[in-house]
Amino acid sequence: MSGTDTTLNLYQELRTRGVTSLDQVGEDLGLSPAQRAEHRAELLELGLIVPTGEQHDDRLALLNGRPPEATSDNIAVVEPEAALLRLLRQEQERLRAQLTQANRTHDVLASLADRFLHAGAATTDPEVSFRVLTDYRHIQQVLQDMSDTLQHTMASMSPGPFHRDIPERTLARDIGQLARGVRVRTVYSRRAALVPDIARYLRRKAEAGVELRQIAHVPMNMVIADEQTALLPLDPADVRAGAIQATGSGLVRGYLKWYEHVWEAATPYTGGEADGSEGPALTDQQRAVLRLLADGLKDERIARDLGVSLRTVSRIIAELLQELGAASRFEAGVRAARLGWLDD
Repeated sequence: MSGTDTTLNLYQELRTRGVTSLDQVGEDLGLSPAQRAEHRAELLELGLIVPTGEQHDDRLALLNGRPPEATSDNIAVVEPEAALLRLLRQEQERLRAQLTQANRTHDVLASLADRFLHAGAATTDPEVSFRVLTDYRHIQQVLQDMSDTLQHTMASMSPGPFHRDIPERTLARDIGQLARGVRVRTVYSRRAALVPDIARYLRRKAEAGVELRQIAHVPMNMVIADEQTALLPLDPADVRAGAIQATGSGLVRGYLKWYEHVWEAATPYTGGEADGSEGPALTDQQRAVLRLLADGLKDERIARDLGVSLRTVSRIIAELLQELGAASRFEAGVRAARLGWLDD
């Protein structure tokens, strides 16, 4: 078997596993350490694999003491289209730096690259495919690939709050997309926007140029890139279950139509604070707890949604009852509604 065939077989096996140790896979295929090092170098040079790092980290796992991905020997597989586009962009930047006088040549190359990408997308239009992703690191690599290859629009919605995602990573993707002229839209739930950390995060997104809207209830997480690829939760009720990657414009347009319905029903994000003029000023946490109480949520669910301890929730509820002069949660909800504290 030639070296190229061996490299291809290794890549295909790595692609099947998503995120794993190349050395382990190479050993399973009977490759010596020297052969594994040679094929690793070739795949890295082609951009078909990348070492795992910060962009693959799981926030909850880090908080629980798991070492950062950058300290492991794992690699993440890059889809061929994404790898090709990255190589094209790297070459384009090299030409820009070294051939500043060759504007005409640069324009021709950019035009050819654009036509090639459009042609590639057109050939896959009739194809519809699904892929189940259960490894969080693999999901992050797919999101990065989607971010790097899209050309026109990125649409997403999220119920919030943060669970495993790292806000700075998502914001960096948004900024990179906006810098390339991509339209970036996001829908968040009003409830999530009451969480101080998320409120600050949304303000940063808005300042960067992301179009933001809010709605009372976001049905589930969803990311749609260029009407070609959609990333959906495997189980909307369990963010840890994994995701489904759906491709093909004929299928994705249906998801996009649903997204547009949610987008139209949502209201533009203003970045302002809720009005508390009819009563004493409430903190963001107090207002968030009050709204969740009004929705009938239990203390445990409120603590989980806000990312705080059960003791903190109990303390805030006691403060609200005292502030409202209420003897029960029901009475507190009635009085808060009369005072306008629950108004959007």
